[in-house]
This record gives sequence, structure tokens and C-alpha cells, in this order.
Amino acid sequence: MSNLQTLVFYATPEHDCSYLADKQATTIFVDPKAKVDLDIYTQLSNLGFRRSGNHYYRPHCKACNACIPIRIPVTTFRPSRSQKRILKLNKNVEVRLMSADFHEDHYLIYEKYIHIRHADGDMFPPSREQYRSFLIEGPSITRFAEFSLNGQVIGVAVVDILIDGYSAIYTFFDPDYAHLSLGTYAILWQIQAAKEKTLPFLYLGYFIKACTKMSYKTAFKPFEAHIENTWLNEEAMQKLVDIKVLP
Repeated sequence: MSNLQTLVFYATPEHDCSYLADKQATTIFVDPKAKVDLDIYTQLSNLGFRRSGNHYYRPHCKACNACIPIRIPVTTFRPSRSQKRILKLNKNVEVRLMSADFHEDHYLIYEKYIHIRHADGDMFPPSREQYRSFLIEGPSITRFAEFSLNGQVIGVAVVDILIDGYSAIYTFFDPDYAHLSLGTYAILWQIQAAKEKTLPFLYLGYFIKACTKMSYKTAFKPFEAHIENTWLNEEAMQKLVDIKVLP
């Protein structure tokens, strides 16, 4: 049985960053042969790691620290005025939590979403094999939150249920329903779901200030950021800015 102290990590060679056009990136991965149980996975999340399929990773770039892990303390979260509007807008959306299995209707929404929203990204072109390896292959704690309106599935949020919270893995939705702001609604739903389970956090992944696609994460307040090997609230982060530790 592995534990955090015995895990072996591997670093990738430098490669073009997926988020910042002028940067080179390095990623460290947990040895794919290691057995990562729920306890280890939770500890890794506390250290800023993320999961994609069966891989657990974290940016480890020499000349850049732009990727900042973000999490939401769900008991202190307060929706903004615009987020309250989104909650009201989606009041008729039904949510069903289900196991992480392949469903053709889910995949077709994912395929449409990638083609229309992320044709310039790493996941293009989508395929059923890529979909399975990215979102279905993984730990047994993964769940799909299926969003439906008037009996029609319109989106899916993929979430891992950790010891200390939910970890938002990915959300995709039918672009025809973009007016519902389903990406934001999915996060609001996960915050409430974690709160109902008395789990303290929702892990949102990496915030990158210079990347528009990732900058939305700090709109959920208050949030905490993993900086210099510790989780800091906004007040503590501001002090780091004041003493020039952060730009």
C-alpha cells in the first residue's frame, strides 16, 4: 500500500504551456503504477494536485508560478448578485448524481461542447476513447451530476468526492443552453452539495490570472489559494502582495 511518503513522482520535459502562449511548462505526475486511495488523493489535493483520468499531476515550472490552486470554503461562501440571478435562472433544472459510466447522450453533448467551445484546446478533436480516459477511467469516488431541463439532459459536471470536500474535475454542457450559464451553475450546485454533506471545501483547480478561460474561479468568494505550500485566504494573500512576495 502506498502512502504520501513512498510515492514516486516523475517530471515531464519542458513543453509549450497550454494556457500561456509565451511560456514553457513542466508537470510532475504521481507514478501511474502507485495505488492512490482516497486518503492519499485527499492529501494530494491539499498539496495542489489535480486528477485527469488515472493521472495525478501538478504544474512544476521553473520560471513561472502562474497556476494557483483554488478552493472554496463552502460554509462561508456567499453568492454574488449575478450568481443569485444564475441560481434563479436555473430553478427548473433537475440534477441527478450518478456513477461515472459511459452514456451516449452525455458523450454527444461533450463532443458538441468541445467542437464549439474548445476547438483550440488540448481536447480537440474529441473522441469516445479520449472521453473515457479523461472522465470515466479513474477512482470509484467519481460521480456525474447530470443536469436536465424538461426531461432533456443539457449538461454534466464531473466531480470527485474526497474526505474533505468535492473536487470539480470538469463540466460540459450543450452550447445551445449557454444562456443559462451552466458552467457557473454547476459550481454553485457543487458548493451546495458539499455543504449538505458537511464537507468543508470545493476544489476548483488552477486559477491563472492571465488566462481568461481560468480566471472565473475567483468570482466565487471567499476563496482560498495554495501559495508557498499553504492555503491562504484573501486577507492573507493581500498581505503577501503588500510585502511584495506576490506581484
